[in-house]
Amino acid sequence: MTSKKTISPDIPIIQVDAHNVVPCWEASGKLEYSARTIRGKITKLLPTFLTEFPVVDKHPHSSSRTAKAVNWSEILSSLVVDRGVGEVDWAKPGTSGGMAMLESFIDQRLGDFAALRNNPNVAALSQLSPWIHFGHLSAQRVVRQVQKNGKKFSDSVASFTEELVVRRELADNFCFYNKNYDNIEGAYEWARKTLQDHAKDKRTHVYTREQLEQAKTHDKLWNAAQTQVLTEGKMHGFMRMYWAKKILEWTSSPEEALAIAIYLNDRYSLDGCDPNGYVGCMWSICGIHDQGWAERPVFGKIRYMNYDGCKRKFDVAQYERRYSKKEV
Repeated sequence: MTSKKTISPDIPIIQVDAHNVVPCWEASGKLEYSARTIRGKITKLLPTFLTEFPVVDKHPHSSSRTAKAVNWSEILSSLVVDRGVGEVDWAKPGTSGGMAMLESFIDQRLGDFAALRNNPNVAALSQLSPWIHFGHLSAQRVVRQVQKNGKKFSDSVASFTEELVVRRELADNFCFYNKNYDNIEGAYEWARKTLQDHAKDKRTHVYTREQLEQAKTHDKLWNAAQTQVLTEGKMHGFMRMYWAKKILEWTSSPEEALAIAIYLNDRYSLDGCDPNGYVGCMWSICGIHDQGWAERPVFGKIRYMNYDGCKRKFDVAQYERRYSKKEV
């Protein structure tokens, strides 16, 4: 979305919104219930918004003076940040690093995306969320490149566009229109009721935040997922669903589970503090954008996931072996 304003006769200002493809207030004026209710609204507006960014001409009165050198070391040392979380070595920051990852996705992984994106052992994901989150790449640029250069993988292009545009903008819609986007009060009434009805159910295991943070549970698969985010700053999307649901199962209340899931995601994920992260935790623990399922202990009617279900989808032992060797 672009708009041009002039604050004086000779100083034009061009504003570009590159966070979304369709700005969430343009896509919908209300909180949407699910992907089903927002998909048509987004799709209808894509011809208007999924266009090339305009070329911004150099203003004739631009200064030719050289900017002063920036002392980045001094700036970095002045920041109050959590230095207990180390850097990762797989992601090169900046637009050049993001474009390189995008090109590798189109050339090497896009063909497998539709069929294998939920298999944590297969390199089928784009891995682009850190660059999109920090604004080094725009979702609009990514979608246009994938659609332009991935035509022979039509199923994967459609699936990827659904994830990056519809699902991502559904998450933005939730956080924009729901002031309780990060707590139980933001859940649907049916979900709040079912979680409350089962809040006192006996848990087979109860872990502290510190035990979970250090990947010290009885579940090797969950420990592997937590180790992945501790060491790589990113967790496979399918595993993040299992990871969050087990936090609900192993903590003393839904409120505590959600708080711990958001804390761990925001502290260790390169794309932490993002609408996708909040909605991912809310979907897993509070049923946001989902429906009620068969009732069971602790979860109530919230969708359930378990270890045996994962074993039917991918080689769990392979994933466990991969991350059991990682130093936390």
